[in-house]
Order: sequence, then C-alpha cells, then structure tokens
Amino acid sequence: METEDIILGKAKYEDWRSIYCNVWSRPETAEYMIWKVTADEDEARERIQQTVAWQETHDAWLVYEKISGQAIGFAGVEETGPHIYHETGIALGPEYVGRGYGKQILCLLMEYCVSLGGQEFYYSTRSGNLASKALALSCGLVYQHSEQKTDQRSGKTYELEIYKKNLKCTGSEIE
Repeated sequence: METEDIILGKAKYEDWRSIYCNVWSRPETAEYMIWKVTADEDEARERIQQTVAWQETHDAWLVYEKISGQAIGFAGVEETGPHIYHETGIALGPEYVGRGYGKQILCLLMEYCVSLGGQEFYYSTRSGNLASKALALSCGLVYQHSEQKTDQRSGKTYELEIYKKNLKCTGSEIE
C-alpha cells in the first residue's frame, strides 16, 4: 500500500537500524504509546525479529518514506467485530511528524478496511496527544467517548479518546 510519500510494507530484518533510530529509540514517540523505548542495538535486532513474526499474521506494517527508503514508523488495524475495524497504533519518528504522513497513513488504513468490507473504523488516542486528535478530525473521524485506562509502564491513569468513522465506498473514495 502506498501514497505519494510513503509505503506501508511488511518489516524485514534489515529494517532494524532505521526503525530503531527513527522510532523505537525515541522517548517522544513512545510517550503516548503502550510500548517501551528500545534501549540499544542488540535489543532492536531482537525486536525486529519479533516484529517480522508478528506482521506475518497481523494487519500491521512498517511505514517507509519513499524518498529515503527508511523505516520511519509503523501502523496497523484489526477487525474487532464483523465489518468493524480499529487502528492498533500509528507511530512516526519525530522528524517525520508534521509532513502529512500521518494523514496519508490513516487514509491508507481506512481504504484497506473498506477493501475488506469494513463499515466502521475506530481510532483511539490519549487525550494529551494533540497531534493525534487533530489527525483524527482531519480525516473525518468523530469523537465518540472517553475511557479511563492505566499505563502499564508507569501505573498512571490516562484518558483514552475514541473516534469513529462510518466507511462507505463510493468509487475509489472513502466517504
């Protein structure tokens, strides 16, 4: 799956260095996610092996920047009910935020769900993640409700906001 600027593709072992440098080693990227920062290159090599195995059986991908060919993020979706899909996380390295890549990723994910017969798409973000909230709204998702959650890394509670979009395919466009 691709757009003008990015490609969503399955991870390969040789991606370990670029995904580590651009995403996994970055505390600012992990801040609103449920994963921990990868401490060193050895850990990154182990993590990419786990990522490759996971992506073989899940609708999850690395995000590659076309111009550089580097892995700059990741994204995924899962079917949570008949024709109902939820994104499972979108992350971009800090140098790649604010370039329109997030919107391209989210639109690709929704188009993919439509291709699978998806009728509803859900997106969640922590209430403090203003960029993620803006992304949801820019793609036509509508706030539904909030849930209190506990961060397993810190034990602190946070508010998770849930957004929704009804998916209807009209030609090649998502309405």
